[in-house]
Amino acid sequence: MGLFDKLRNELIDIIEWVDDSRHTLVWRFPRYQNEIKNGAQLIVRPGQKAIFVHRGQIADIFEPGNYELKTDNLPILSTIAGWKYGFNSPFRAEVYFVSTKQLTDLKWGTPNPIMMRDPEFGPIRIRAFGTYAVKAVEPKALLTELVGTDKEFGADAVTELLRSIISSTIAEVLAKSNVAALDLATKYGEFGELLRKTVQEKIDDEYGLEIPQLIIVNISLPEAVEKALDTRTSIGVIGDLGKFQQYQMGQALTADNGPGGGAGAGLGLGIGVAMAGRMMQPGMFPAAAPGMAPPAPPAMWHVAMNGQSQGPYGAEQVSSAIAGGQITPATLVWTAGMASWAAAGQVPQLAGAFGPPAPPPMPAP
Repeated sequence: MGLFDKLRNELIDIIEWVDDSRHTLVWRFPRYQNEIKNGAQLIVRPGQKAIFVHRGQIADIFEPGNYELKTDNLPILSTIAGWKYGFNSPFRAEVYFVSTKQLTDLKWGTPNPIMMRDPEFGPIRIRAFGTYAVKAVEPKALLTELVGTDKEFGADAVTELLRSIISSTIAEVLAKSNVAALDLATKYGEFGELLRKTVQEKIDDEYGLEIPQLIIVNISLPEAVEKALDTRTSIGVIGDLGKFQQYQMGQALTADNGPGGGAGAGLGLGIGVAMAGRMMQPGMFPAAAPGMAPPAPPAMWHVAMNGQSQGPYGAEQVSSAIAGGQITPATLVWTAGMASWAAAGQVPQLAGAFGPPAPPPMPAP
């Protein structure tokens, strides 16, 4: 290579952008004092556009391709700079590369719960989140409204803006739909597309961006409401609550006598469930007739189990425990009015529950 060719090659620049970030929307080509030499090579790859800016004015825009920068392919810049017969080398201009490919897997979510009126539950609060993609379709609007003089502009710079628009829009979409909260999951696709179109209308002309896809991943209720729904579902699955309570009491009465549990723990659980079931029955506590004193409360019993006092239990629960063998005639019991603990078989109110006493031994012949 001759000396002349070497000097000529040193005067020719290559202007290009190799994007490996996957989340950059706009990137400014770094140039010392923004000087570009005559005959420089401009390479615009697929999924990109190149914009020339001269003294704050947007000039020529280049689609994907390979260009040799001359007066012929810089008509707007030539007019702005006043180049009537070509330009001298070098010239000053800023070159911005704009990514026109989709930037995917961007997250959105409602920062605060959305209040809405549900046709089944009344006023409720819901949260929603999902993903979306963004794409630059109007480089001039994007450069003018959002980028300004930044040397690099990423998707995260518009994330807050787009998330705010999506959050406010989904509140409008759900409020107008009048769909019950329990049916929202069947309409994620429909609501997602409606949400995308509505958001697109708000950003279409102003920011030069497009939302090619917007997906609703989940719409959830507050944790307390979800627990209440789980309880309601469990009750529906159980069906007959009376039989379920009997089953629980039977399981408690047959529990093993292990450490930390024992017969007392089983007795307490079974009797507690039975008491709750009895208390829920209508007529358990009938109202006193006018002018009459209310009846005295039934006796409540304390039972000694494993060296500890268990209870108090009602007479019916104690009778059930006696029938199940959890309380024997030797088990110590106490109720109000008794001077001290006594064996259950020696207490008149409970002795009859153990059946008639066994006859004494026959005398020897």
